Amino acid sequence: MDIQLDPARDDLPLMANTSHILVKHYVLDLDVDFESQVIEGTIVLFLEDGNRFKKQNSSIEEACQSESNKACKFGMPEPCHIPVTNARTFSSEMEYNDFAICSKGEKDTSDKDGNHDNQEHASGISSSKYCCDTGNHGSEDFLLVLDCCDLSVLKVEEVDVAAVPGLEKFTRSPELTVVSEEFRNQIVRELVTLPANRWREQLDYYARCSQAPGCGELLFDTDTWSLQIRKTGAQTATDFPHAIRIWYKTKPEGRSVTWTSDQSGRPCVYTVGSPINNRALFPCQEPPVAMSTWQATVRAAASFVVLMSGENSAKPTQLWEECSSWYYYVTMPMPASTFTIAVGCWTEMKMETWSSNDLATERPFSPSEANFRHVGVCSHMEYPCRFQNASATTQEIIPHRVFAPVCLTGACQETLLRLIPPCLSAAHSVLGAHPFSRLDVLIVPANFPSLGMARPSKDKTGHTSDSGASVIKHGLNPEKIFMQVHYLKGYFLLRFLAKRLGDETYFSFLRKFVHTFHGQLILSQDFLQMLLENIPEEKRLELSVENIYQDWLESSGIPKPLQRERRAGAECGLARQVRAEVTKWIGVNRRPRKRKRREKEEVFEKLLPDQLVLLLEHLLEQKTLSPRTLQSLQRTYHLQDQDAEVRHRWCELIVKHKFTKAYKSVERFLQEDQAMGVYLYGELMVSEDARQQQLARRCFERTKEQMDRSSAQVVAEMLF
Repeated sequence: MDIQLDPARDDLPLMANTSHILVKHYVLDLDVDFESQVIEGTIVLFLEDGNRFKKQNSSIEEACQSESNKACKFGMPEPCHIPVTNARTFSSEMEYNDFAICSKGEKDTSDKDGNHDNQEHASGISSSKYCCDTGNHGSEDFLLVLDCCDLSVLKVEEVDVAAVPGLEKFTRSPELTVVSEEFRNQIVRELVTLPANRWREQLDYYARCSQAPGCGELLFDTDTWSLQIRKTGAQTATDFPHAIRIWYKTKPEGRSVTWTSDQSGRPCVYTVGSPINNRALFPCQEPPVAMSTWQATVRAAASFVVLMSGENSAKPTQLWEECSSWYYYVTMPMPASTFTIAVGCWTEMKMETWSSNDLATERPFSPSEANFRHVGVCSHMEYPCRFQNASATTQEIIPHRVFAPVCLTGACQETLLRLIPPCLSAAHSVLGAHPFSRLDVLIVPANFPSLGMARPSKDKTGHTSDSGASVIKHGLNPEKIFMQVHYLKGYFLLRFLAKRLGDETYFSFLRKFVHTFHGQLILSQDFLQMLLENIPEEKRLELSVENIYQDWLESSGIPKPLQRERRAGAECGLARQVRAEVTKWIGVNRRPRKRKRREKEEVFEKLLPDQLVLLLEHLLEQKTLSPRTLQSLQRTYHLQDQDAEVRHRWCELIVKHKFTKAYKSVERFLQEDQAMGVYLYGELMVSEDARQQQLARRCFERTKEQMDRSSAQVVAEMLF
């Protein structure tokens, strides 16, 4: 497929000035309203500056000086009328009590609430406005730049953390007796650097600070890709307020979450594998280097379940009859893109019976001060790490919950629940300690973009400025998520290494690698370099980082080692069995419709799902298959009941041979397996068969409103 790339449309800018100031912790306080399809509330950011953030780029400074001052000046924000029902009040005795009303309103897609979008900046960081987003520019104020799009920002204010009783103990300088910017910033500096064994106290102080009163509105402006905030007179990151509160709401068309229905037809919303990550859910710092922790209180109607990627198994707190609150937190610093939320009318599934082994192995674990002891040295930034706790490192099966739509509870009870414990145990045996203390499993709706979960890597970005801003080349191209070559090559590279080194050597290395690099950002080079350093010389067999890159990354097509493996794999027993079955089916297809009475019925072997995929791929190479043969195939292997990979190949056969009796199977696949169905739409249209093209357009009309945005865009271009 020849893809015409337009940098103005396809490149994704990362605007946050992470080189000068970092978000260390987020506190979110949100209301979810399904009637208006809006998430609304506040987010409090706790910031940290440092000397390493103050370096300036001379070219950026020169660009700033050459532009008129108006490019770097902001007007005061218009007065923002914050609903009283969503406001927080502060008192010295405040706890985690949630009392905001779960409001309902009309769907609002306008920018009337202070989101001053400026479409001329859609192309990225080339605008002169962004040259003034970092550091001290003489008389210019410091500018905090956050990644943000599709949000209505209502108000930004500084948080008076000095008003929280007990926090004055974090000020080490005795001369700081008067409440000032420096006084408040020192409190935050000490708070964000508390030792890991005081994580509970730290979360408590974060929560209390987030509810503290404001002490002055800050100037802000937004454009297509960023939110820029400044305070008059604060000329450096050190002077800028280190705790700020942002009042905002999402837009129904925002690309970070999808508002849809589950398999039971009930409304739900969840974060998707969007190219823009979470910047349409909350203002944040997108570059992976911005590792942060978070805590969140989310309110929704009492009939809904709120799930998040937190470390605790949250339970609902009923605020009143029609509204519940859920609280989650994370103590392990991670990129903002890892933040996830899903809200829906799901049912929690529980095993009807538990074996004694499961009960003995799966036990709650909490890294409290009492059992927090070092059993090894970690290289990551400080946090309450499970690798440093002896009881956590031996926990094979972590606590887990399973949620599903009502219509799938039976299938989950019968199949899924029994698979999770052995999978967790197997992961522990191969990789060692689980990095997280628990797990929530959710059966997502059919429109979940399962092929679009890849995150952009740092070496795929363009030039990175001194501020930390950069561009991900072609990051917004909607067809990019369907290009699976990199996934396939990566999978087969790992298989190749495992076979070359042997399972014992390879899995021993994986365990060591996870233990060494857990909690850190790593590159492919780190993985490969450590692998080669930790295997015996006789097993390297001319392997090097350079030739691996040459064979697997820089060369197009199937890598030579994989071609050799493919030829060898064709001789394995399972593949030979499939070839024998293919021969039988070709023979059946060639038989005349009327057979002799004494002719025996062909007996077919039972095949595994992977063998079925291979069988159907071989049959796809046949020029013609009769309707009788196709019907016999369907009946023999119950193809309509197989997994998505098998059914996809079966649908390809249906389309290729215009097997009209099975068109219902194609319609079902396009509706229930929407991410994989994108390829099938293309085959229906390429066939130039009027009935098949009508089928494609009919299915798209039924599902386009629920489809993932990128998938819908690609399919629409195929059909129209």
